Amino acid sequence: MTIPLTWYLILSGSLFTIGAVGVLVRRNALVILMSIELMLNAVNLAFVTFSRQHESMDGQIFVFFIMTVAAAEAAVGLAIVVALFKNKSTINVDDINIMKW
Repeated sequence: MTIPLTWYLILSGSLFTIGAVGVLVRRNALVILMSIELMLNAVNLAFVTFSRQHESMDGQIFVFFIMTVAAAEAAVGLAIVVALFKNKSTINVDDINIMKW
């Protein structure tokens, strides 16, 4: 018994929607980074689903590169959050205005 393609796509779409809502609604920088990671994983699930249906490795190769970029994004994003917390003592994105004069 195999799981139909639509179930994977519904799961991927709902994960992406949850991530997008998390980015738009939340004000904590760490939660925003986690929501971006959730969105990237939703796209990865869709790529692997289509790759499996078409019996091609192209989607899985894209997933490998997306995971590499996501790891770099997480490392850089966490370093930025730590630096901002060190300077401003908060990770609330509404309170961080270091770009203003």
